[in-house]
Amino acid sequence: MAEDPTVRLRGATLRFGDRELWGGLDLDVAPGEFLAVLGPNGSGKTSLVKVLLGLQQLSSGTVEVCGRAPRRGSTRVGYVPQQKSFDRDVALRGRDLVRLGLDGHRWGTGLPNRTARQRVDRAISEVGATAFADAPLGRLSGGEQQRLRIAQALLGDPSVLLCDEPLLSLDLSHQQGTSALIDERRRTAGTSVLFITHDINPILPMADRVLYLAGTKWAIGTPAEVMTGERLSALYGAQIDVLRVRGRIVVVGAPDAAHADAAGAHHHHPVGDDHDHGSRAAGGHPWE
Repeated sequence: MAEDPTVRLRGATLRFGDRELWGGLDLDVAPGEFLAVLGPNGSGKTSLVKVLLGLQQLSSGTVEVCGRAPRRGSTRVGYVPQQKSFDRDVALRGRDLVRLGLDGHRWGTGLPNRTARQRVDRAISEVGATAFADAPLGRLSGGEQQRLRIAQALLGDPSVLLCDEPLLSLDLSHQQGTSALIDERRRTAGTSVLFITHDINPILPMADRVLYLAGTKWAIGTPAEVMTGERLSALYGAQIDVLRVRGRIVVVGAPDAAHADAAGAHHHHPVGDDHDHGSRAAGGHPWE
């Protein structure tokens, strides 16, 4: 008997004023599934995360996370935000950041100190961060900081892990390490992963399916089904070519106006991070 989905959307539509980000979205995410969420700037990727966190209401349709309406502060959902570096002089230690995942969103004393410390230590150990957990956050590398954010997200033993561009600003080795940590979690604990990214290549071997959002439309399927010129051209309403070069996917199309040079040359560039309230034209957004 199949397990119930951890995330279920039916007829889900999200609008801001007169602008529709996506409409009629039907989606089931299975326990242990790794879903890559792709799309250009302004397509509503980050807003989807906010809906699942209970921070944003749908305009119409229904959403359930672990069988109930999303709510703020649920321990059933872990959240890994975009990588943003801390100021070098910030007073917090690595373990202080992780501890915020335990009681940073609720009033009161939370768990007894010893129990809390054990849980924090265990989460830090699981992501291989013990060696630098007591160092000031501002002195850690981006990859080390991101390991601690993953530990924070896993503290509540979530059934769903939402990752909003967790590889931004990380070098290749730290991208691989961060992706591997998240993949290991879903394999060992059956945690569903929704992984927002502008570049599918670092997680291509891990992704079971792709949800591609573009210009109010969407497509769902395996990477091989969705990442084709025919499928993406239909989404964008423009000619898009998908190339496979040495195991990497490159999407080529009419470039975003903001990324074209004075001569109007076409660039191959990653799809940028999501800015839901600042829409750009949904032209081609090449990957590299």
